[in-house]
Amino acid sequence: MLLPPTSLALMSLCQREEGRQCLRELLRWEAFDEVRDLRRSIELDLLYGSIAFAIEKGLPWPAVAEVGKFSGELLSETKDLPISRAIHVLKDKLAACEPKLSPFKPNVLCDYFYNTLIRHYPLYQFVLGQGRDVEQTAIHLEICVPPPPLPLTAGTNAEVWQYQQQLAALSAAEVQKRANLLLLRETLQLEREHMVQRVYDDLKLRTDSLFSLCTLLQILQTEIQTTFEILELRLQKRALNLNPPAPYPPPPPPEERTKKAIKGQEQKKKRK
Repeated sequence: MLLPPTSLALMSLCQREEGRQCLRELLRWEAFDEVRDLRRSIELDLLYGSIAFAIEKGLPWPAVAEVGKFSGELLSETKDLPISRAIHVLKDKLAACEPKLSPFKPNVLCDYFYNTLIRHYPLYQFVLGQGRDVEQTAIHLEICVPPPPLPLTAGTNAEVWQYQQQLAALSAAEVQKRANLLLLRETLQLEREHMVQRVYDDLKLRTDSLFSLCTLLQILQTEIQTTFEILELRLQKRALNLNPPAPYPPPPPPEERTKKAIKGQEQKKKRK
């Protein structure tokens, strides 16, 4: 495919990666993944490199387009050929297109392809002539967005909210203390049974019995302390209930409520 010389002139003004994508569009190739489709990527690199080399040597734009066409045909015609045969194909094609490259000397272009394609010819053949097994792992992650916020009308006054939070914290602490107390009572009951059984079985084990009595005393002290803490929490809740925050929005003043009541009575009298 012979590329338009004007388009090649515009491509020469771009940086390397932008120029490669511009060349891909001129070749009418679809966009591809450079990592997955390595074969296509190397082919594009070879074509872009030969065109950039011709531009660097100062060839006229028609000759630059001819070099690009020459590179594509050479890559296609040398596929699956031994290197000796590929060298003959290169020389024959250079002799055939020599008039179109004037005043460019064919041996300069021959040296370029010798130092690029021919020098790494087995590697090019291995990559371009064989398929590649691609192993890819895909992980689908679900993103949970936060729920939409409630309207402002459903909000709570800051003081009321803090008051509710304190009540909830005290209630939760009371529930936890009650659970601890219940556990202590169950432990105490088990310890009593074990102690009685040990005393009944062997009265000689005074040391063990004394230790059990100390444990029992400690559990009783803990139970008493927990009971006092529960009473303290209740007192704190009672204090909060006696001093609730002012309602929001605040009620109207007494004068305004009296006026509204008088006005309502007058309207009732008029209706009668």
